[in-house]
Amino acid sequence: MELPKFLIADNSELEDALFVVHTEYPRFILNVQNDEVHWFEEFDKEDEATLKSESHFLIEAAFNFYDKEMDMLE
Repeated sequence: MELPKFLIADNSELEDALFVVHTEYPRFILNVQNDEVHWFEEFDKEDEATLKSESHFLIEAAFNFYDKEMDMLE
């Protein structure tokens, strides 16, 4: 099954929260209400350095996706 790079998710138990799910490596969920990120993968020391440099771009892309999707709903 082919998945899009980003998905928007919500949950009735967290009424005020909206999430962007990044489906490619490194996979994560971004809470767009409080900027909290949950990573699905566990990273070793070598990966952590790369993650720190690239995570900014991935999270920015997730926010851009969210903004674009919300603009299309209005």
